[in-house]
This record gives sequence, C-alpha cells and structure tokens, in this order.
Amino acid sequence: MYDVAVIGGGVTGCSCARYLSGLDLKICLIERSTDVCEGTSKANSGIVHGGYDARPGTMKAKMNVRGSLMMEELSKKLSFGYKRNGSLVLCRKEQDEAGLHALLTRGNTNGVEGLRIIEREELLSLEPNVNEAVVKALYVPTGAIVDPFMLTVAMAENAAVNGVEFMLSHEVKDIAKDEDGFVISTSEGEIRAKYVVNAAGVYADVIHGMVSKTPMKITPTRGQYCLFDKEVGDLVKHTLFQLPTEKGKGVLVTPTAHGNCMVGPTAEAIDDREGTNTTAEGLADILSTAAMSVIEVPGRKVITSFAGLRAKEAGKDFIIGFAEDVPGFLDVAGIDSPGLSAAPAIGEYVAGLIKDKTGVSLKSHFIDVREGIPSVTLSSDEERQALIDKDPAFANVICRCEMVTEAEIVEAIRRPVGARTVDAVKRRVRAGMGRCQGGFCSPKVLNILARELKLDPTEIQKADAGSEIIVGLNKELENAGGLSAKQSVRSAGGDNR
Repeated sequence: MYDVAVIGGGVTGCSCARYLSGLDLKICLIERSTDVCEGTSKANSGIVHGGYDARPGTMKAKMNVRGSLMMEELSKKLSFGYKRNGSLVLCRKEQDEAGLHALLTRGNTNGVEGLRIIEREELLSLEPNVNEAVVKALYVPTGAIVDPFMLTVAMAENAAVNGVEFMLSHEVKDIAKDEDGFVISTSEGEIRAKYVVNAAGVYADVIHGMVSKTPMKITPTRGQYCLFDKEVGDLVKHTLFQLPTEKGKGVLVTPTAHGNCMVGPTAEAIDDREGTNTTAEGLADILSTAAMSVIEVPGRKVITSFAGLRAKEAGKDFIIGFAEDVPGFLDVAGIDSPGLSAAPAIGEYVAGLIKDKTGVSLKSHFIDVREGIPSVTLSSDEERQALIDKDPAFANVICRCEMVTEAEIVEAIRRPVGARTVDAVKRRVRAGMGRCQGGFCSPKVLNILARELKLDPTEIQKADAGSEIIVGLNKELENAGGLSAKQSVRSAGGDNR
C-alpha cells in the first residue's frame, strides 16, 4: 500500500513527485509510457512565462508567477538548462496598443516585476531583426527559457533518489475507491494507494471520470513548431510574442536553451488525444505568422518540426484540488500553457495539500540537489581533459552534431529513472537533436543501449512499445519470403523531438 500514487510522468507529475518526496510518505509515480516526459512535456516552447497573461486571481496566475520565481534557483539545485533572456510582446502599427496596456495592468496586478512598455527605438536596440511594422512592445525582464526535457528528468531523478518508485509502462485501466483508499488497475497489475494525484495531462478527465461524477472536460489542443539549426540561433535574443488572442499567446519566435531558434505553436482543438502529427498547412501558417515578428524567417534552416498537445479545460484555468465527491482524489488537471512555468509551484502546492490532509512531517534527510550529467561540449579544456582521464569514453564522440560522447550516453542509461529507449537518451544528452536528427548516431546509440541493458538490438525501441528500430535480419526475412531488404530495417515512426 502506497500513501500517494501520482498518475502521469510529465513535468507536472514529476514536480508533484519531487515535492511530495520531501514528506515522510511512501510514494509511487505511474506512467503509461516507457519514460517520463513522453507526452506534452517533450513538445512545448520551453518558455518560462513571466505571468502577465493569466487572469488575476486565478490558479493559473498564482502558479505561473510563483513557478517563474522558483525556476532559477531550482535549475541550480537540479542542474538543468535555464536562462533569463527576457521576453517581448509585440504590437504592430495596425493593432490597438490598448492591448499592451491591458497586459501591463494585468501583469502588475499578478505581481510580475519590471514590466514596462517600450517604443520602437529601444526595441530595435534589443532586437535588431524585429519586423518593421512593430511599433511598441511590452518588455518582460523576468521571462526565461528552460530545457523542458531536463527539467522533467531532473525532478524525476531527484524524486527517485528520495524514495519515489517509478512504475513506467503501466497504463491505468481503472480506479476503484474502497475503505482503505484506491485500487488502481494497470496494464501490469493492481496498485493500492491511500491518495491519488491525477496529473494525466490530456487524459486527466478520463482518469477523473473513473472515480468522480463531477464534470470535467479536457480538449486536446495541438501546437505545431519548427526548430531551426544553431547556425541561425542568434536570430533573436529575447522571446518574441505577438499580442495574444482568444486562442492563446500566439506564434512566438524564441531562442532555445541549447542555442537553436524555434517558432510556433499553432492552436488547433482536436479530438485525437494522440494527434501529435504535423501538417503542411500548420507549418506553413507558423512560418508566415512568425514573419510578422521578425524581418526574415530562415525557413531553409528548419532541421525538424514537431507537435504537442495542450490539455485545455473548459473553465480555462488550472484545476488543482481534491474532487468534491471522492475524498483523497486530488486533481491536477487542465494544465495547459503556462504549465511548464508553473510546474515547480504546482508540485509545491500539491505537496502542501497532501501534508495538510495527512498531517505527516517533513523528511529530515530530504536530498534537494542533483548533479547533472557531465557535458564535454559545455566543459572547458581542463575540465574536458579531466573527464577523459577519469573515463576514456568521454573522448569517444557518438553524436557529432551535438558533440555527445559515449560516457554521457552510458551515464544517462545508468541514472535513476534511466534512459531505456533512443528517444530517452536523446532527451537526456541531446544525441540525435542536431542537424542530422540522429541520421548518423542512432545506430551507435542503439548498440550502446543494447550493451548496457543486456538486450538484443532488436529489442531496443525508439520510444514506446511497437517502435522497435530493427525488425529482423535482411537475409532471414528475405529467405522467409517476408519483408524486402529495404523494409527489413526501419526507423520507427514518432515524434522527432
């Protein structure tokens, strides 16, 4: 029997697990995929929003502002990429600048620090490539960019070190309430817990409906993105937003925490909770809309495109609290943008709710820091040589685009909540994230995974079950009258990110 079971291994679920692990409780995290960060959290903007956009007094506003303030210190403790680069909300000459003043007022009410409206001359000094039709902007100095993959992984690793059990590849099929708590039926068997935290993203309403009769409706909203080569990573320094509409914050142009440039997203309400495919129309719309923010969008430098799903709730606010009709069932639902920014605050808040409900004490031995995986690319010459002296595998470059070495990949596999798939390695150390998108390094990564996990190469997956990269040997399949030689080894489908 667990004290708390967290359902969902995205950034919100992992944050809840991390902060709950500071309590003297037995905790597990249940995730249907083979890794954490396999859903919405792997396909978003990586933006830490200042908090000027959410309606004052909402849970969204409170969690955004608090989470944004927590993020920098958390990045130092847990060793993930973060940079406070500031953001700008652009106003074109044909637009009503009253929209900027409304955002300024809202941000001030929410407690966002340093907001001010700047004229074009100052704007050009900050962003020389801004479109000539932009006349003013709201300057948000607290805006930042973050590595969304490592934010999620770092909190998962830290939670695991503090005793949280991660039950990956466990899909929740049903939940029943009994006098002791909950019986959670999964694809791998039953799990019992006194409390449940529902952080299931676009499936949060489905999980909620397993035990509660109170209405909840989540609409998957697809956001498509284009990622550019690092060669044009300096197109902008700040994150550039356009004046928001009812659909959301609109298409942004931003640097990433790793030196690329990115534009997106679209905002498409869809029925398919797995609809992470991109479309020609959506990507064309992103590029043309982004051109309203900067002088020239370098479309020929796109190295990949991808899409993610935001979990929009009908009330347009975060739902964080115990279900009215099910004691002990805590919903963390409708966590759309700015959910990444709010994640640390949400985890902290959920842990506070559970602490108040259970009356348990804080752990006296809680470990609140994590050491990151050493990076040859980010090391000085002296640091790099020290790494190689310690382990010669730091001199064996596997991914040439991102300069990722064998030793880094091995450590990513051996870590708590370690990588078990090619995509999981990619998120942790960026092997396959560069210009060739894994075209050269994927076979080597596959072999390292097979060696470290003591599996046959045919068992190694790109991501979830069914995404095996090698499906057989050419001669065996040809002799059996099966697949052709060209078909016998395939690259599994899925999200390039």
